[in-house]
Amino acid sequence: MKKIIILICVLQFNISYTQVTLNADGPGNTYELITSVLAPGYNPVEVPDCNHTSFGRHIDEVYDNELNTNVFRFYIHTSPDNDRCINVDRQRNEIKTYDQSPENLLGRQNEIVVYKWKFKLEAGFKTSSNFTHLHQLKSVGGALEDMPMYTLTARKSNPDRLELRYAETDTQVTLLQTSLAPFIGTWLDVTETITYGTSGTYAIEIKRVDNDNILLNYSNNSIINWRTGASFVRPKWGIYRSLLNAQDLRDETILFANFSIEELPTLSINEADVDNTTFSIVPNPSSNIIHLKNVNTNASLIQLYSLDGRKVLEKDSNFETNVDIDISSISNGSYIIIVKGKQLYQSKLLIISH
Repeated sequence: MKKIIILICVLQFNISYTQVTLNADGPGNTYELITSVLAPGYNPVEVPDCNHTSFGRHIDEVYDNELNTNVFRFYIHTSPDNDRCINVDRQRNEIKTYDQSPENLLGRQNEIVVYKWKFKLEAGFKTSSNFTHLHQLKSVGGALEDMPMYTLTARKSNPDRLELRYAETDTQVTLLQTSLAPFIGTWLDVTETITYGTSGTYAIEIKRVDNDNILLNYSNNSIINWRTGASFVRPKWGIYRSLLNAQDLRDETILFANFSIEELPTLSINEADVDNTTFSIVPNPSSNIIHLKNVNTNASLIQLYSLDGRKVLEKDSNFETNVDIDISSISNGSYIIIVKGKQLYQSKLLIISH
């Protein structure tokens, strides 16, 4: 837990961060390690072991010479693996958070959550023309809980492609698609930032670990990220693929490492002391100069914080309603921009992408 305590006159503001990490620690007791982090005492592991007992556990740990650390290895076999002995037209090997997980691993309405992980698709990786999901964000509760909100999926095509899919309700749309080839055979570093709410934000970046080249970058600063009746949103990682065209597939191993869930609860103060007329950021995402518009005339100070609680910028607003800020020297990522003054405290998510 990292905290920043900001004291202005007699008003106290708290910015509270929690980060949970899951890192491989060497061969043996892999399910137990995953469980100890994602859902202590319960079962956050969805594996095809029940129909393939002769193979043993379908997630283990191995040392990786490229990362110079232990990593998780997920196995899936075209036969006889299926979906937990429930569905035979698909197969699943995933880890997740769910209703038995600690509270700080669940995405609640109005929270900002940052998910990070690394993964590697081995050379020759094969995809289904139906679906080959690698990551999902799924809401729990309400009539739409069966439909993932966000999905990162690979699909057989010409050429094979990686897709980012989104569903506000019960119908998915493709937000972005790109050739799968650059993502195969190399370690990838993923950062996904989401504000859960009916006026939400979403950003995902996938880059190569070896040279930091960005292969996929998408952001949306005005998107619906909450569903009626939902109680929370949970992440899933692994491989979940259709068997309807099994001839296109092969046995696969996917490597994962360095899972992180970092939760930034809503910045809060006594509601009586907050002016609810919010400012806007143009453009957002941005790479150079941002323009803050409709800044409250009571505002005297503007601050920028990284999601790990570091203050990276501070600027006097001089009670101006429009303020320009140069962010060209600040690293790519997601930040919280705070506008404050006497009995005024407002915040928004800013995405910097050079």
